[in-house]
Amino acid sequence: MTIQCTRLLQILAACAFAALAVVSATAQLLAPNQTNGFGNNKLVTFTYLQNFDCVDQPKLDLDFNGIQAESDPHEMQTPICQPVTEPTQDPTGGSITKTAHLYVLVPMFSVDNDQDPGDAMRCPNRGRRGELCGAKLGAELIKLFGAVPEAWKKKVNSAITTQCPDPRHQVPGTCTMHASSVDLSRTLVALGKIQGPPAAPIFVPTPNHSHIVDTGFLNTKPIWWEVRPVLVLDQSDWPAADGSSGITSVEKMDAAEAAGRAIEVGSNFFLFFRSRIASMSATAH
Repeated sequence: MTIQCTRLLQILAACAFAALAVVSATAQLLAPNQTNGFGNNKLVTFTYLQNFDCVDQPKLDLDFNGIQAESDPHEMQTPICQPVTEPTQDPTGGSITKTAHLYVLVPMFSVDNDQDPGDAMRCPNRGRRGELCGAKLGAELIKLFGAVPEAWKKKVNSAITTQCPDPRHQVPGTCTMHASSVDLSRTLVALGKIQGPPAAPIFVPTPNHSHIVDTGFLNTKPIWWEVRPVLVLDQSDWPAADGSSGITSVEKMDAAEAAGRAIEVGSNFFLFFRSRIASMSATAH
């Protein structure tokens, strides 16, 4: 029995080492303007060629001050990246119905039922005025969700990995060419966590996350993508770094959503990059 247990531990250790080796090797292959994603159970690489855009339109009121954007110069002075809100056009001016989708997996579970508010990420670069960060953010998350989700931990539990923050710049709340804060107000209303309509944006650091693209978009030229956050509620659905388990395709994502283990919304957040199948492709299991 002792020999069998020892052998099992050796196998588990070897598997863990192999997964870490994949993460380390992938990080070394990425340039500073690149991140990874998944698609059709394969690992893909995104190369970002300009900054993000969080689209506002004349009739929108992203800061909830009762003044439409067309008459509110103040609303134009800071990007408001707002899940749930979808404009009718992408940054090219084209219809959003024809824009490629980047599904952003957000780990809304807590591996260890984290009750320490101090584990929540600080504001990157001091954040913006009024942004919830650090222990204050942690306390609010515990009140709303019962624990600090991996999404906003300054360091995710070692049981999982995320593709952002990117390996070349591991600052919590950031990712290459991304916004470093998002407005959670409409998300919290949609989840029934606060009463609506929102009175003001609720800015928090950009969460730790990973990515999925549609099967037909594994290899693309540089294009604009609509960020569609997908709140992953069950740890068992979280993708392994090498793509050997969890949500690594749109089909698996859709199945998790249909089962109530994930929630997808749109946003006014867009990223500009090209996608290529990575040299170290994941294998479907």
